[in-house]
Amino acid sequence: MTSTRTLFFLLTLFVLTAISQAQTTTIDASSFNKMVYVPESHFMMGSNNGPDDEKPEHRVFVKSFLMDVLPVSNADFAKFLNTRGLKNHLGESFYDDDDRDARIHQHNSLWQADVGYASHPVNEVSWVGARDYCTWLNKRLPTEAEWEKAARGTDGRKYPWGNSRPNNKRALYGAPYNSSAPVDAFPEGASPYGVLDLSGNQWEWVASAYRPYPYSADDEREQQNPGPVRSTRGGGHDSSEDELTTTQRGRNLSRNPKAGHHNIGFRCARSSKEN
Repeated sequence: MTSTRTLFFLLTLFVLTAISQAQTTTIDASSFNKMVYVPESHFMMGSNNGPDDEKPEHRVFVKSFLMDVLPVSNADFAKFLNTRGLKNHLGESFYDDDDRDARIHQHNSLWQADVGYASHPVNEVSWVGARDYCTWLNKRLPTEAEWEKAARGTDGRKYPWGNSRPNNKRALYGAPYNSSAPVDAFPEGASPYGVLDLSGNQWEWVASAYRPYPYSADDEREQQNPGPVRSTRGGGHDSSEDELTTTQRGRNLSRNPKAGHHNIGFRCARSSKEN
């Protein structure tokens, strides 16, 4: 009998340990978004064949940097809210939790992703929330030029995966209002550097103010004070094919930087140690 009880105890302990390790692994994978290295180089930014705000196509030099492989998920941002709350010390809002499209809510004083949406890209995050989240992790939002370089590479491709038209294995687009998919659901949509989910699912805030081209990092568009409307990149779940290109700037998108939106998320970047 003693041996049976001991065996049962050890088996129970083994199962509980395995579950704990699995949960820990999932949390760690979500908490530490892997980054990829994007080397410095010139690349062609914008397009002469697209909307007016993408013109003119012009040559831009981008220093080396690191880019998150995946967009920030609801589970990731919930951890930030549990640490920082809904507003910063200036009273600027991070997240529109009271919007019916929000996928993160408070339960017993703890912010949690809604069931089934933990691994989906966060939405309803203000530009300030995106900026401050990245700062919290000792990162920053990518500039508009960095985002396009990470998506387009140096060969001038139309989409992150190349020049072939989008399909449901490469991106989520043309979907119903406030739809979303897990951030790692489209490996065939990877960019030349291995960055995922750059087209469709959710648009992404970038650091840069929405200003005419040519792009210049020295014309005050990279000042990080709240106020100017920011560029958004990549297209969302409710976008058409035309909005999934590497040069699309979201000119027709509702994007008040002080508010969150049902179809805008973000990812973070970091300057390379070489700079």
